[in-house]
Amino acid sequence: MAEFPRSNLPPIETAHWLMKSSTSILGTWEQPKEAAAWLGDRLAEYAPRFDSDAVRETTHLSMVVDSAVERLGWGGDVSLGVYLERPSFLSLALVTCSPNRSAPELVCPRRLASDCL
Repeated sequence: MAEFPRSNLPPIETAHWLMKSSTSILGTWEQPKEAAAWLGDRLAEYAPRFDSDAVRETTHLSMVVDSAVERLGWGGDVSLGVYLERPSFLSLALVTCSPNRSAPELVCPRRLASDCL
């Protein structure tokens, strides 16, 4: 467990990202739509490399982003994993904090001018 916070491997529970070093944070947002827009940008960036045509479809990606807005809006976390061209796997997570719904004892690893979402 001592190595877990320094590892780049995704945790089994999404909320456990809050146990990672602040260097794991790629951004913070105040509103669910802002966080989901970042997620949409990452998905669009990697879509040409997705292993599955169905996952690459714009309609599917739009539904994923809309679902993220809804989930973040009620305080839930978002965790996605997509196979890329072999042998790669893309793991993306949006984690709410202050407090996290499933692990309220975990605090944001880093606070910027705006709180973590």
